[in-house]
Amino acid sequence: MDLTGKIIAVMPASSGVSQRTGNSWMSQDYVVEVPGQYPRRCVFRVFGEDRIKQFNIQQGQDYTVSFDIDAHEYQGRWFNDIRAYSVVPAAPIVGSAPGAAPVAGATAPFPPQPSADNAPFPPAQESAGEGSTDDLPF
Repeated sequence: MDLTGKIIAVMPASSGVSQRTGNSWMSQDYVVEVPGQYPRRCVFRVFGEDRIKQFNIQQGQDYTVSFDIDAHEYQGRWFNDIRAYSVVPAAPIVGSAPGAAPVAGATAPFPPQPSADNAPFPPAQESAGEGSTDDLPF
């Protein structure tokens, strides 16, 4: 899944040592805001010190974030885990307003309605009234 928007918050990095393997780990959370009439926000995590440095995510900049969504259970409760695997600077769209970032994969809120000429079904027929031979109630 992909989102394109502005990074509005960069959380402090978390790190530790795995009890199971003894290897050190690092992760950092970010908040991306997707523009629109009703802006949406999403917290995502980058796991691994090498990826954190590679992506070099800066607050206030526009990025396209590719991520996977998963969930895990802890003490009877479920939690979402949104992990980014690719974060690239967003390319501006030619002719768009300054500061407006596109939403990757977004479409119009409603699909275009077919005109009467290319409608998928013929128009409804008017009922003939009481003496109709059609016994359907609708």
